[in-house]
Amino acid sequence: MASFIQRRGPNGKRVWQAHIRRRGYQAQVRTFDTKAEAQAWAATIESEIVRGVFVSRAEAERTTLDEALVRYQTEITPRKKSIGERGFVRRWRAHPLAQRTLASIRGKDIAEFIRTREADEVGGNTIRLELALLSHLFNTARSAWGMESLTNPIELVKGQRPKLPQGRDRRLVGDEETRLLDAARTYGGEIGPIITWAIETAMRRGEIAAMRWEHVDQKARVLLVPETKTGTPRRVPLSSRALAILDGPVCRIDGRVWGMKPDSISQAFERICSTAGIEGLTFHDLRHEATSRLFEKGLNPMEVAAITGHKTLQMLKRYTHLRAEDLVERLG
Repeated sequence: MASFIQRRGPNGKRVWQAHIRRRGYQAQVRTFDTKAEAQAWAATIESEIVRGVFVSRAEAERTTLDEALVRYQTEITPRKKSIGERGFVRRWRAHPLAQRTLASIRGKDIAEFIRTREADEVGGNTIRLELALLSHLFNTARSAWGMESLTNPIELVKGQRPKLPQGRDRRLVGDEETRLLDAARTYGGEIGPIITWAIETAMRRGEIAAMRWEHVDQKARVLLVPETKTGTPRRVPLSSRALAILDGPVCRIDGRVWGMKPDSISQAFERICSTAGIEGLTFHDLRHEATSRLFEKGLNPMEVAAITGHKTLQMLKRYTHLRAEDLVERLG
């Protein structure tokens, strides 16, 4: 049987402590404002013990979200490819919920978080990423940190999550490719060949910057990409145009194909677009362009995914924007 003791809390207020002791189980103690709350909690715990489904909530009830975030950043984040995750961790640690225990965070708290972020005009995709991190933290705490009793509050608000914007559908139109490459030649350096390489291979900016000569098989016309965003290495077939680009770069001492880093590529690309009078185009849009061109060449989804590295057809669809005008001839 549970026992209930009335005590004076740190603020001088009277509180009730519920104590449960059962052979074979660690003692359970929890404090409540009223005796009725203490009795209800004790009844639930004792029922779970009798039915053999009891899992201790002690660690989840004493671990704050802030403490869990620190552990997550130390143990989990280094294994992931996302370079922006540390920023999301910092934002959560600055949020008032960070001072709450994991067990006390409920679905209504997450719903309120979503409403507040939307009121602050934060983008839907940013909110999605913030929630994804917190959801993974709760699932990790439940599966790997011994807090099996935890409920993931993010899973309780699926119907209230913000609507995501339509995927970008920006492609090169008219003579933009010619103007872009002309401006790149005037700008000089590696950015021109890198732009062409992106259009020919659909590779990500970071993957291009990390290219090494040892991974290029010019005879087989294949490039190995050992580290990808999805964590799965892939081999990219090289078109004749892509292969010709490799005749330009010199073999660097460090073994890299390009000397430019990801941020430098983006900065140079922005300046070139400005010079060429091209608006609303990002370097990542070239991946959309390249992926769409692969479909327009007649490749099927599985073949395109093997080149681009997309894990699911749904994600591949987000990067594919076929022009109706280019499909007319195939209809006959």
